[in-house]
Amino acid sequence: MPAPDADGLGPEIKDNTDGSICVQYHPNKSGRHEVQMCYEGCAVEGSPFSCMVDNIDGSYVTAFGAGLVGGMSGQMVSFTVTAKQGSLSKLDVKVDGPTKTDITRKDHGDKCDISFLPMTPGIYNIIVKYNGKEMKGSPFVSKVSVHDNGMPSGEGRKRSQLSLGNSSEYSLKVLETNVVDLVASVKLPSGAIEPCLLKKDSEGHLCVGSFAPKSTGDYAIHISRDEKPIKGSPFHIKVGDKELAHASKVKVSGPTTKAKANEPNILELDCSDAGYGGLSVVIEGPHRSEIECKHYENRKYKISYSPHEPGIYILNLRFADDHLPGSPFLLQVEGEPSGRIRETVTKTMEQAEPVKKNQNCEFYLQIPGTNPFDMEASVTDPDGSTELCEIMDEEDFHYRMMFTPQMEGTHTLSIKHKGLHISGSPFVYSVGQLSSGGTHKVQVGGPGVEKGEVGFSNVFNIYTREAGAGELSVAVEGPSDALIKLEERPHGFLGVSYKVKVAGMYDIHIKFNDGHIPGSPFRVHISPDSGVARNVTVHSLKDRGLQVDKASTFTVSYNGAKGTLNACVRTPSGSHEDCFVQEMDDGLYGLRFIPKENGVHYLDIKLNDHHIPDSPFAIMVGSMAADPAMVLAHGDGLERGSCGIKNKFVVRTAGAGSSFLAVFIEGPSKCALSCREVDEGYEFSYTPFAPGKYLITVKYGNINIAGSPYQSEVTGSGRKPSPLNETTSMVVETVEKRPGAKSLRRFRGDASKVNVRGPGLKKARCNQTQTFTIDVKDAGHAMLCVGMVAPNGLPEPELMVKKNNPTQYTVSYKVVEAGEHTLCIRFGDEEVPGSPFSIAT
Repeated sequence: MPAPDADGLGPEIKDNTDGSICVQYHPNKSGRHEVQMCYEGCAVEGSPFSCMVDNIDGSYVTAFGAGLVGGMSGQMVSFTVTAKQGSLSKLDVKVDGPTKTDITRKDHGDKCDISFLPMTPGIYNIIVKYNGKEMKGSPFVSKVSVHDNGMPSGEGRKRSQLSLGNSSEYSLKVLETNVVDLVASVKLPSGAIEPCLLKKDSEGHLCVGSFAPKSTGDYAIHISRDEKPIKGSPFHIKVGDKELAHASKVKVSGPTTKAKANEPNILELDCSDAGYGGLSVVIEGPHRSEIECKHYENRKYKISYSPHEPGIYILNLRFADDHLPGSPFLLQVEGEPSGRIRETVTKTMEQAEPVKKNQNCEFYLQIPGTNPFDMEASVTDPDGSTELCEIMDEEDFHYRMMFTPQMEGTHTLSIKHKGLHISGSPFVYSVGQLSSGGTHKVQVGGPGVEKGEVGFSNVFNIYTREAGAGELSVAVEGPSDALIKLEERPHGFLGVSYKVKVAGMYDIHIKFNDGHIPGSPFRVHISPDSGVARNVTVHSLKDRGLQVDKASTFTVSYNGAKGTLNACVRTPSGSHEDCFVQEMDDGLYGLRFIPKENGVHYLDIKLNDHHIPDSPFAIMVGSMAADPAMVLAHGDGLERGSCGIKNKFVVRTAGAGSSFLAVFIEGPSKCALSCREVDEGYEFSYTPFAPGKYLITVKYGNINIAGSPYQSEVTGSGRKPSPLNETTSMVVETVEKRPGAKSLRRFRGDASKVNVRGPGLKKARCNQTQTFTIDVKDAGHAMLCVGMVAPNGLPEPELMVKKNNPTQYTVSYKVVEAGEHTLCIRFGDEEVPGSPFSIAT
């Protein structure tokens, strides 16, 4: 035993007769000792062992174990302290480090086992005191490094999170059909003015999002449109102690210390007495967890969480960014392992060669389930000119597409099947200087990241040209091992196919330079061999020319198959609507659904939970003019920004038709997000409150525009970044714009809420003035049209509309011909209730 003075240590080995041994030694001097242990001439694992010995109050205290030196983030770190028999009550151990850690201590006679779970790499100081005095060597410096897979602690542990903003929304009880051109700010009780986020609740009322007051007093919400205050502005919110966010008043019930793996564990959170603030649930541990809100009512939540594997997890519950009492909780997850298997392949992607104008370009894709006669590819240059690409059909659904750019700059590649974009389209293609690159520039598309089948190759495409050089990894995790193949293609495209043996839910992890790309991991349901589902056929299904609020009907024939049929429609706004299914004859079913919005819908038809051939079916509702490939975004706010001020970017929709435009901003804080209509499209302004990286996603008709998502680096001083990613969003129903044309303001009103009353609606007398009133108080903003037709079919010459107050009008008219007159009243494009009125004269 090498030691400060090795004489007389006398290590003794005793056989415990149970397969273990006991080693005893008698230190006679303070300091660091090393125990070298060999078995049949070879050092045992961990040898030499380092021990720190100290002489305190005539008794020796010893601390030893790997945890005194270091460990890995996301894994338990342990060490042992021994002292005189019966004196462990005098022992005190503390751990200080980058994050709070809970210490687990177990006393066994003269020995105390200490363990803690560091979730963040860094220096941890372990302070060991005996009888109030630090032992020699204390504090011990334990260096906790990244997990042994080379990733930061966030990868040594897996983080799953759920944010619920309902409890931080304050309704202003003001009906607004559109938030475009609305700008809001809040004046705090201190007199300071901050921008704030406006949203619409489920009833169409304006509400303040992320409302979490920190002090009592009067909060004045100023809302303006076109720099003019809207009716009722400013809105005053009186905040007392009851409205202040109090994390300590959130009531928690359910499993917070013990849980079951792969089973729903239900937490009930009652925020009804806790004031206004956002609620978040974060679970960190060695594996991922599924978290979802099962029920929400009156600020009371039911949260279901299910860790994938047994182990030790950290459960964080926060309200208004403050931990609930007891949080973070050390969660012991028990149960049987899931048996999930993960297969990974990696590939080094080289930097793509820059392309010059007038140089031939090509790209190569595999698109299963397509007909080459229905394929179409085009490229749009920076000036907005679009040219068709040449398409060559090759074996096994491979397509080679070629084009020659005429100018430098960012081009948009559109690939369509039957007139609709394939999964992943449109793509960005830089001609000349390439973009700065980054993980967020990697694009993925194809049926293999949406659905799959056992025993078949499930295919998707990866596009890394704009991301630059880096290490790409593809992992498939699920109930069985996966055979993964990579097909190298030129110009930054890569083909991926995987085949599995067992049906179930699989996760596809795609990383670039050790970071997940946007959307990863992708959850894919792999169905068993579809078998008889291949026999099912669809008839009379229209995939073009459908209109909103008009039913679409079609039939499905089993053709001898047996089983249960179900169908649902995925809408452009992201919701799921069930189809009505009616049996018409043996093996013949009629299906019907009523679209509620314009855009591309996807119809899933399954037999026994297996997709039938060609499912999902792409269906276009409304005009085919809405094309995300024609939408472009530009502005400094997409690349950089500053805390506390407005950062702007413009989304150009001119020439792209009318659809839903959605913007999502994800980062270390919520943002005050507003939108203003401009000639070429819509200008968005966002005000972040904390520095960091923000991911900005722009979708048109629920499809990412070319170049989306964007990454903005926000600098400057602001609030402390949130411990979890916060998301701010806004959805705008766009107006169809033409390039170079001036925009006209679009009014939106609800004709059903217009109130018309008065004697002039029932009877009239010749040459006598009749009157009635129109009240549009609750109907929003739109154009009011009033017209009357005489029995001879001509308009009545004497008809006048007079404004009494901002929302009430008096209509007077005089008829000169007896007979039945027709009175029409429209608000916007719709007739008001009762219109057209028939008036006898």
